[in-house]
Amino acid sequence: MIRRIIHIDESKCNGCGACANACHEGAIGMVNGKAKLLRDDYCDGLGDCLPTCPTGAITFVEREALEYDREAVEKNMKAKAEKKEVFHGCPSSRMHTFNRTSESIEQMPAVNKSQLGQWPCQIKLVPINAPYFNNAELLIAADCTAYAYANMHNEFMRGKITIIGCPKLDDIDYSEKLTEIIRQNDIKSVTIVRMEVPCCGGLEHAAKEAFLQLKGLCQRRSAHDRAGERSSADAEGEQYYAVSFREILHAGISG
Repeated sequence: MIRRIIHIDESKCNGCGACANACHEGAIGMVNGKAKLLRDDYCDGLGDCLPTCPTGAITFVEREALEYDREAVEKNMKAKAEKKEVFHGCPSSRMHTFNRTSESIEQMPAVNKSQLGQWPCQIKLVPINAPYFNNAELLIAADCTAYAYANMHNEFMRGKITIIGCPKLDDIDYSEKLTEIIRQNDIKSVTIVRMEVPCCGGLEHAAKEAFLQLKGLCQRRSAHDRAGERSSADAEGEQYYAVSFREILHAGISG
């Protein structure tokens, strides 16, 4: 049947989970850090979720959809209640309390020195052509990792140039800037440290997208070379070949 039902534009969704909390029918869930309409027959078309979305990602559409099934909704909500699933938002926003044991000053380990090798360190603030990027081992880290992992400095940051960001809070596409940082500098390696929550995958995705863009540039340049052509864009950097096939190392950190 043709009826009114919600539509979620994933490109606008920031993964806040407000819509999932507002949906009394359980029609919306968080999948890989994005809001999803789980089943057509769970959506009553009333749109309680619309005003809660801060980015305007949810709209009404008229399309072919299963009829709203109240019985199925009640069965689903009952099953959720039995599992005590009280949180439906992005896992990064879920509250946790960690029962850490308090240590006396004598028991505390010696204070380690910071391994941050440059400033600024925010991805959106670092200059693309900063001299410290040349011949660097690059660490791309999520903001939260330094707080969640006690040995972050010694295990991951030592000997590397560290740049940090949060794809959920910064609300920008890092891939273009990362592409230029890697393309215009002689980067020796790239390591990514992220939290295991789905929305943090945006950081890893941006780095991989940067490498895909560089690979495309490399392939186009190789084709030009074979044809005996060479444009000014091709001649900009010998790093195309070297950088495009660097291995991306990845480390996920849970709370």
